[in-house]
Amino acid sequence: MLNKNVQNAINDQIKAELYSSYIYLAMSAHFEAENLPGFAQWTRMQAEEEMEHTMKLFDYVNERGGRVVLQAIDQPIIEYGTPLETFEMILAHEQKVTDLIHKLYALALHEDDYATQVMLHWFIDEQVEEESNSGMMVEQLKMVGDSKAGILHLDRHAGKRAGE
Repeated sequence: MLNKNVQNAINDQIKAELYSSYIYLAMSAHFEAENLPGFAQWTRMQAEEEMEHTMKLFDYVNERGGRVVLQAIDQPIIEYGTPLETFEMILAHEQKVTDLIHKLYALALHEDDYATQVMLHWFIDEQVEEESNSGMMVEQLKMVGDSKAGILHLDRHAGKRAGE
């Protein structure tokens, strides 16, 4: 049986993952409106990944005999600015999610919930990848600066990478 404190914290993480998906979907809509289909595809795929993370947690709670309690999700912003500004927001958001995962792991450790600790290893590894990918986009966007040709090149590259 899943510890109640851990269950409540995982339910909070489910909300955070759903919100992450919602943010990425809003960013995708923003990039579509800005005629940047590669970045739109990149963020749309991120939205889908966040839903997969949500379902991993959802299924885990159910497998452990817990109760999933879905919570209200805030509306994301609509306008995100330049691609660089948007990817800086993505990186900051992923760093925040990493912190949430670490706090969840610390709680599982404190509660001697070994199964949850093991399950969370996947999320810890995933966050390393998420921060690396978004950080690389930030650095590349900084390199091209205001160059429209550079931004369009990165947009095409982002669309191809997302489709792999």
